[in-house]
Parts: sequence; C-alpha cells; structure tokens
Amino acid sequence: MADIKKIGFIGTGVMGGRMCRNLATKGDVPVIAFDLDSDKVAALDNAGVEAAPSIEALVAVSDLIVICVPGEPQVRAVLFEPGGVLEHVSAGQTVVDMTTATADVAREASEKLGDKSVDYADAPIARGVSSAEDGTLSIMVGGSKEVFDRIHPAMSCMGTEITHCGGVGTGMVMKLMNNFIVFMNTSALAEALLIGTRAGVNGELLFETLARGSADSFVLRKHGMQYMVKEDYPDDVFSVTYSLKDLSYALKLAEQTNVNAETGKLVERRFKEAIDSGYGPFYGPVVYKLLQDQN
Repeated sequence: MADIKKIGFIGTGVMGGRMCRNLATKGDVPVIAFDLDSDKVAALDNAGVEAAPSIEALVAVSDLIVICVPGEPQVRAVLFEPGGVLEHVSAGQTVVDMTTATADVAREASEKLGDKSVDYADAPIARGVSSAEDGTLSIMVGGSKEVFDRIHPAMSCMGTEITHCGGVGTGMVMKLMNNFIVFMNTSALAEALLIGTRAGVNGELLFETLARGSADSFVLRKHGMQYMVKEDYPDDVFSVTYSLKDLSYALKLAEQTNVNAETGKLVERRFKEAIDSGYGPFYGPVVYKLLQDQN
C-alpha cells in the first residue's frame, strides 16, 4: 500500500468490525475508525485500531476511507449530510463503499466526490460473518482499473476473491444479483424440505442426497443443512430484515431494467410475512419456520 499512509474505516458493526480488524492486523499501514457506537470501535483497540471522535477527524488523516454501514440511507448520511465525508474530503483521497446499497447511490457518490478530485469505488462483500472474521470475503469492485489496483492491497486484507466488475456501480449490481439468487434458493429449499419431510423423507438425508446431485449449491449446504434441518435460526447473522432490504434494491434494479422478476416478488412477500410473524431479526433460513407455521 505504497500510496496509502493511513486508512479510515467508518462502520464497525457485525461485518465492518471484523473487516476493520483484519485491515489493522494484516495490513502495513495504521487504521483509524469511527462508528456512532463508540464501544464498537473501542473493542478494536487490541488490534491497534485508533478511535476517531468524528467523521471529520477521520477524513483529515486518511488517504483511503472505507465505509461499511447497513444500507443506502446510512451511506447517504455518512457521505452527504453535514459533517459527512463529502464535506471534508480533499483532492487525492480515495473513498470505497463496501456497503450493500444501490448502483444509483454509488454513481451519485462518484460524481460528487469526483467534483472534488476524490476517487471512488463501490466494493460490496459476500460470504458472511465467518468470512469477515477470517478475511476470506468475496469483494466485488466497481470503479476504474486505476482505483482497483490502488485499493487491491487493502481489499486483500479482508478478502481472498477480489473481482473488478467494471465501472462504478457494477460492484453493487453484482452483489445484488448474488443475494437475489441466495434468497430465491433459500425459499426453494424451505419448500422442498417441507414437502419432502411431509412425504416421509428424513430432512437431513434429503439435503445430503440433493448435495450429491445437480441440486447441490452453497446455499443448500449452508442455509439448508446447517440451519433449516437443525431448525437453528441465530439472531446475530444476516437477518430477514436485512434480506428484505437487499431484495428491495434488487427488485428496484429489475424495475429500472424492465425485467418482471416474479420469483423475486414472491420471496419479497414471504420475507414481509416472516417479519410480520416476528421472524425479522432471525437468519434468513427461518423462512422454513414460516412455511411450517403457514402449512
């Protein structure tokens, strides 16, 4: 990271905190962090992460500014509201947004930051908490090749699969399509498990057998075998509420591209029903529990 003397990290929640820790422990430059919950930043002190009192203070000392917050409203607040990143950046800095948001906000951010001669890339992540913990995330980058090459060393502290997807916004598109497929598969697995078990097949055997055939997938092995079969739905992993947020972004993109995404709309209804039934805080495979309740 020859051109980067210090990294600022905004958003140290479930994913961001782990990513920030890996930047600090695996990288060769100091890291400073800010979060609205100062306790989350304080928890990174043992990794050598410096706490920033404000976004302004963080931006003032950072060459590379990384953002990882819950969604588009938070991205807009961090970037555009008074006291935010846009107000305080200066020429030569680079901003990377690793939030799952929309291509629209990515392109808006790139334009507004570009007016101040600040480079921008969107770099959302896939794979989940365990991969954030051990630094094996898949990172999908939208931005110029020059910016991609500049930020690659920092990204490699957090992920093992770092893909240049094209211009600004394409990282967001790629991530939304990744999650779109995950949500469809999770819903289909829930239906298959309920049908199969009620037809007399052992659920664990069902998924083990499907994993040996053409129905095999990462989602089957993780969401199906690790969670649905065991009826284990943690509330500290990617929740139904967050899933609905990402799915809404994907469906907005479908509308913008004139695609009638009927399967996505069905799963959207299912997620809303899950939230109405009190399952919003739980991991996405809990849709199986919803189907059990409804049938």
